[in-house]
Amino acid sequence: MGKDVIIACDFSSAQATFDFLDKFNEEKPFVKIGMELYYAEGPSIVKEIKKRGHKIFLDLKLHDIPNTVKKSMAVLSKIDVDMTNLHAAGTIDMMKAALEGLTREDGTRPLLIAVTQLTSTSEERMQNELLINASINDTIIKYANNAKEAGLDGVVCSPLEAGMVKDSCGKAFMTVTPGVRFADGDIGDQVRVTTPAKAKEIGSDYIVVGRPITAAEDPVAAYRRCVAEFVD
Repeated sequence: MGKDVIIACDFSSAQATFDFLDKFNEEKPFVKIGMELYYAEGPSIVKEIKKRGHKIFLDLKLHDIPNTVKKSMAVLSKIDVDMTNLHAAGTIDMMKAALEGLTREDGTRPLLIAVTQLTSTSEERMQNELLINASINDTIIKYANNAKEAGLDGVVCSPLEAGMVKDSCGKAFMTVTPGVRFADGDIGDQVRVTTPAKAKEIGSDYIVVGRPITAAEDPVAAYRRCVAEFVD
């Protein structure tokens, strides 16, 4: 499985997104479209970015009753994305229903991954606010195993947990990891973070990088630095 850097295009409009992507003349980066942009622009933004030659991770984190998620995934399967996701907390039944909805009549489908715990969630918050008494690592491994049992391709986790997930679920089980910052950068509102080079060493398959690239003085140079540290 090839490693790749996914740029989180957390912009509020199509125009801002295209202004950013227009800076890339040589590369066609893999991009993540999250809730903000998708809710602002709808499916048309996905189609336009795809038309420009980018791979797309549609990050909507579905979490609802199995039937609702199945029907929603069936709609998303008609949009030409490469990867999408849901919350593992929705149970194995929900994840199985999602997979069923996402799979097209010809058997093809985008990659489907599950969010274990958000990278903004600390163990203390998880235990005190969500009343999950297990450790955050045990919770993430359990959620990852549930996702594997449901037939999903992998999970979203922090890069710090990627190695543990691989050890528990196997090398072929994908780890997509946000929470990546350069060693000399600001960590923002995430609490479980590491560098691109360290994420590569631990076992991430894809790193999702937002502000360290999108807010950089030279986004193309920042993207290339990420690729150099993580892929090359």
